[in-house]
Amino acid sequence: MFILFAALSLSLPAAAMSADLDGQWARGDGNARVKIEPCGQNICAVNTWIKPGTPKEKAGDRLVMTIKPEADGIYSGSAFDPQRDLSYNITVTVNGDKMTTKGCVVAGLLCKGIDWTRMQ
Repeated sequence: MFILFAALSLSLPAAAMSADLDGQWARGDGNARVKIEPCGQNICAVNTWIKPGTPKEKAGDRLVMTIKPEADGIYSGSAFDPQRDLSYNITVTVNGDKMTTKGCVVAGLLCKGIDWTRMQ
């Protein structure tokens, strides 16, 4: 599941680090919307809406990410998809109301990027 991310940082509280990530986001292909917010020590992305007929995804699915800030608006680390029991390497780039997530499996050989727009 490549919806998005959640975060854990040993040097920053999750709530402070997630400020750029928090909120409602619409996937660029129009097939999903997610809400990103702190969940315990992590940041979770939860599907709030899935376009009917979209395979392998449903509302309520969540992605839990353990990411650290790399630079202004860039986070990297790992993400866990509990619905599928899969872990990914992930990079999240936030620039204002635009976000790009890139998830990789198989030692970084298979990657997929997704563009997002913040919903007002």
